[in-house]
Amino acid sequence: MKFIEKGVCAPKGFLANGIHCGIRKNRAKKDLAIIFSLEPCKACAVYTTNKVCGAPIKLTKEHLKNNVAQAVLCNSGVANTCAIDGVEKAEKMCNFAANKLNIKSEDMIIASTGVIGKEINIEPVKNNMNILISGMTSNGSEDAALAIMTTDTVKKEAAVEFEIDNKVCKIGGISKGSGMIAPNMATMLCFITSDVNIETSLLERALRSVTEETFNMLSIDGDTSTNDMVSIMTNGNAENKIIDTEDENYEIFVEALKKLCISLVCQMAADGEGATKLLIAKVVGAHNVDSARKIAKSILSSNLVKTAMFGEDANWGRILCAAGYSGADIDVSKIDLQFESEYGSISLCENGFGVDFSEEMASKILSANKINIIINLNDGNETAQAYGCDLTYDYIKINGDYRT
Repeated sequence: MKFIEKGVCAPKGFLANGIHCGIRKNRAKKDLAIIFSLEPCKACAVYTTNKVCGAPIKLTKEHLKNNVAQAVLCNSGVANTCAIDGVEKAEKMCNFAANKLNIKSEDMIIASTGVIGKEINIEPVKNNMNILISGMTSNGSEDAALAIMTTDTVKKEAAVEFEIDNKVCKIGGISKGSGMIAPNMATMLCFITSDVNIETSLLERALRSVTEETFNMLSIDGDTSTNDMVSIMTNGNAENKIIDTEDENYEIFVEALKKLCISLVCQMAADGEGATKLLIAKVVGAHNVDSARKIAKSILSSNLVKTAMFGEDANWGRILCAAGYSGADIDVSKIDLQFESEYGSISLCENGFGVDFSEEMASKILSANKINIIINLNDGNETAQAYGCDLTYDYIKINGDYRT
């Protein structure tokens, strides 16, 4: 199993493109993306838990009731949320693309991201659909990844290659997410493609399982967005024997999907609005997975922890504090705590009490752009990881005038 190039176009039979159509005023920024499979796909998605959800989410849920899709259309700049004609406009956008692709409108996954409460002008979408569709290529993943960005500073894409039944299989993905990200399902956009032949119910099970371990463990700022989802389409072009039971081949598929999603999650966490550091909280020695996840998420959702990491301050008490109010059943007298980075590792707490450590060494370790916070509960064999970033002055600058 290895990482490869080409993102969502890595699996057989997928094309993509991204252009500036005019939804965003800045012509230097792409604002419309398409991902297309040459054949219909088995498809499913998981969605934001925010009760205020965008029109594209509502429409995609309807379209995926039959678990079939062939294309994804996504715009950036305007979220198409809380607009009286939002669903109608999302339907029209699907129709524009489906007519040009010669597929059913119901086989479209539709998504939008950007400012909430602003009406979307779909005329630029209609007027530029020929350009978008005619420009699709098997190397178009990067353009699509750029077109779904909002406050992101870099594109996010990845692809993984592996074997099932001696057949080369691939999973690719692009995502966007820099702010409005909390560990509460799908608070960003992620579009995944695959050529694996797998039964639909197992595809759904795999996506939900991996989402729980990856996207549900990501926290940037504690805000759950209104529009966001993780979707997957797989066309079976790898020609492996269909995966219809939870056997070894299913486990290989899940492992590959998890590997892809962890890569995308880390890319999003590292690009958190104003972020300077990728933070990974690793909880080990837990008596159950639920406790491990609660603690890891609580630590990386703490603004006090995040600001300490920005200041390169080894204020480990904030970490134990966050573990303590996580709601997990823990024995504080057993907890060990370490910081780890490319500059080394240092122990700060053993059996729930602080130990002598070099502040200079701790500061050096925390100066890295990737920091592991390792919490050993010494109470079992279960583990979990959460992903996040530091909280900086620039986060306020970016969000203080985001709309204007």
